[in-house]
Amino acid sequence: MAKAVDIAGDGKSGVPEGGSALRYLARQPILDAKGRVSAYELLFRAGPENVFRGESELASRSVIDDTVMFGLEKLTGGLSAFVNCTADTLLHGDVSVLAPTRTVLEILEHVVVTPELVKACKRLKNVGYRLALDDFNYNPSLDPLIEMADFIKVDFLALDKAARVGLRGKLERFKGALLAEKVESQEEFAQAAGEGYTLFQGYFFCRPVMISHHKVPSNKVAYLNLMKLMQQSPLDVVQISSVVKQDASLTYRLMRLVNSPLYAQRAEVLSIQAALMTVGDDVFRRLMILAIATELNAGRPTEILRMAFARGRWCELVAGAAGQDPTELYLVGLFSLLPAMLQTDMVHSLEGLPRRDEAKAALLGEPSPLRWPLEWLEAHERGEWTNCDAIARGAGMEPELLHVRCTEAIEWADAILSS
Repeated sequence: MAKAVDIAGDGKSGVPEGGSALRYLARQPILDAKGRVSAYELLFRAGPENVFRGESELASRSVIDDTVMFGLEKLTGGLSAFVNCTADTLLHGDVSVLAPTRTVLEILEHVVVTPELVKACKRLKNVGYRLALDDFNYNPSLDPLIEMADFIKVDFLALDKAARVGLRGKLERFKGALLAEKVESQEEFAQAAGEGYTLFQGYFFCRPVMISHHKVPSNKVAYLNLMKLMQQSPLDVVQISSVVKQDASLTYRLMRLVNSPLYAQRAEVLSIQAALMTVGDDVFRRLMILAIATELNAGRPTEILRMAFARGRWCELVAGAAGQDPTELYLVGLFSLLPAMLQTDMVHSLEGLPRRDEAKAALLGEPSPLRWPLEWLEAHERGEWTNCDAIARGAGMEPELLHVRCTEAIEWADAILSS
């Protein structure tokens, strides 16, 4: 194993407690028709060597082992976890270490249905586990599992509409929920919903519905202008206070954040100026950015904000080792999802924001020293481990440690939203 290096400057080596091997983790949200996160599918890799290599049994056991190591509650924020399972992990009872009420056992598409497997699935159902059939394509041998399944996952891109309609015709007796996978646009989401799917997996919620001729609403322009004031050093507390006081919602969010247990203030903070005096410029700047980002995302799925905070925090954690300014890289990560929040393109999202050319280029997808963190994050969110490692090495970074910092960033984003 590579020597652990403290890349965040917080004294942590990057090795999770309770284990000697570094673990890679990604989670993909599963949303309902209203854009609310219903569950997460957990994707793991057990170390710097890609354990999958076609060895699905090893991969499946690694998922289960790592779920226990990280803690299911911490990984999903109390929501259900979809965990990939092979025949052996079901037959041998490996999944019994996972909490039945929080776990959906996702049976992989290449699993051969045998009488023994059906009996094992019935036992697991009887103790509270739910079952999902992954990458579903109908075969009569699957009928016993279809009768027990709570979810059927269909690769929305792999099948055309005619094939999907034909598939639905063979599932008339299925009483569970249909889940559309790889839904990557709002148009695909609308199409899937129209075909009867009630759960959706993919990054459609991060794609603007309209790009051309979509102006940012005036109140959100004010928030973006407030972001400009956050770049000053030292902060002009009088000017900032005057602006914030004009927005009741922003003031409320700011006061809730600064008085939350997350920041553990000894006395209640009652004014914007008092908040700045109490916590100092850096923390106050962070609190303001969090509150503004929350307002910018109003009316959009909360998962966008969760991802934006996690991206920003991860960029901040790796900035020192990358030789970049942590505050600037934090904002690059946060701003990378501005189009999803504002429902416009990146060019319009960045209008008037005082960013360095390198930062703007990174956000616009152009060559920049700051571009690689965003490319890494996008690959990581999809569980594209080989691509992640190639990007990391190209930037001169330790691949496995970036994954560890990403887990920390996810935990931090969850804490922010829960507060």
